[in-house]
Amino acid sequence: MLLLIPITLIVVITVVDQLVPADIHLGPLLVIAPAITASFAGPWVTGVIGFLAAGAQAYIGWHFGVLFQRNVLVQILALAVLSALTVFYCVMRERRRRQLERVRAVAEAAQHVLLWPLPERIGPLTIACLYLAAEDEAQIGGDLYAATATGAGVRVMIGDVRGKGLSAIGEAALIIGAFREAAHQHPTLPDLAVALEQSVARNLPHLAPAEHPGERFATVLLAEISDDDNTTRVLSCGHPPPLLLSSAGADTVPVHPAAPLGMQALHPTDYTLDVFSFEPGDTLLLYTDGVVEARNAVGEFFPLAERAAPWGGSSPEELLHRIRRDLLAHVGGRLNDDAALIALCRAPEAPREPRHRLGIHAPMFGQGAGTALP
Repeated sequence: MLLLIPITLIVVITVVDQLVPADIHLGPLLVIAPAITASFAGPWVTGVIGFLAAGAQAYIGWHFGVLFQRNVLVQILALAVLSALTVFYCVMRERRRRQLERVRAVAEAAQHVLLWPLPERIGPLTIACLYLAAEDEAQIGGDLYAATATGAGVRVMIGDVRGKGLSAIGEAALIIGAFREAAHQHPTLPDLAVALEQSVARNLPHLAPAEHPGERFATVLLAEISDDDNTTRVLSCGHPPPLLLSSAGADTVPVHPAAPLGMQALHPTDYTLDVFSFEPGDTLLLYTDGVVEARNAVGEFFPLAERAAPWGGSSPEELLHRIRRDLLAHVGGRLNDDAALIALCRAPEAPREPRHRLGIHAPMFGQGAGTALP
């Protein structure tokens, strides 16, 4: 469809040039056709349009009987040269586009390896996650999350390293890797936090840029959700507290934050373990500060609890979909910091089936209902 535009221009300019007075020459305007074509087509199509434009210029000269005059020949030659330059531009653009696609494919693969997508279900939990990167062309940045099933229950981590965008990916990878291994080796969350702190203390300084030495740290929230009962334990290393969504609304889980990772807290007693009840049907919402510190045009923070409260009964996917829509609308479509959220819903308890006296329900052939045996 777009190809009709340059072809129509060639035809119109050629016809009108023959109708206007002889001292008015519209042939040089034919260069518009290949220039427009280069904006949406490749080099071959642009070359064909350039050839048609030069041919139309030659036809105009032949029509007026001046084809071999020096002025007309120069116009045809200039149009051919400009068309050739336009084709060369298309070739270079296509080469850069292919290079960018290869680089983007490699970057996306690396980002997916780093930030594995969480499974839709772990134990009694239904899970959904959302990541909004502030860096253009990036899918992840300085925010991080991970979840794994252990003997103590499901352990979940969400965190935020200092900085944002691509420069923080290495630090996020370090913490995620340490969590995936240490989550299975330590019996309590304070022990796990100490292991993460030790890993960060050993390795994070090597990732610090020379212009900002000693300024690398990360806030992290660790949660342990029991499979056997409704007990949930959380430990905050300087990270915002989670929200607990229920039929009663949205409540902030009270936590006692310790120092962020990288601040040399190397003993379990440096951390406070907070315990609360996570009932069946409730949703636990973990998030990074990029969500609650997102500002609108007048500088107001995003009211996460207020926006999430009406959707407490929704599925985790629907909840995060609505939060994403409201968050982007709040900031005008673009975040200034990476943002991540995890929604975990504990499956409601299945209702018990009524017991029948000495009976079993067995479907009759060809029928959907069952008959109770006396």
